[in-house]
Amino acid sequence: MRVVESYIYIILITLARSLAKPSETLNTPKFLQKRMSNLKLMTKEKPGEMRIAVGILIAILIFTMFIVGYDQGQLFSIAQGQEAFDNMWIHEFTHDMRHAAGFPCH
Repeated sequence: MRVVESYIYIILITLARSLAKPSETLNTPKFLQKRMSNLKLMTKEKPGEMRIAVGILIAILIFTMFIVGYDQGQLFSIAQGQEAFDNMWIHEFTHDMRHAAGFPCH
């Protein structure tokens, strides 16, 4: 139910901004006004949370670029050993994507 109420809140705020009126002038029911104030309190961010989230996304990006662009069997060699360098499964699965992204592979 909270998701629906938060969508209603977003729609009401967007509507209020598009009409160039403050959101308090809209005739919102009392239960929604209470939920909207609770939603404002729940969505406040701590200063470090954004940096942690960006750091995690950058780590995922770098790992994904390694897999798509440079992996020649290194990832599977942990489990398969030398055979992974001969098979190059990830290289074969991402071959066309490598060329589309501009990574040379042969």
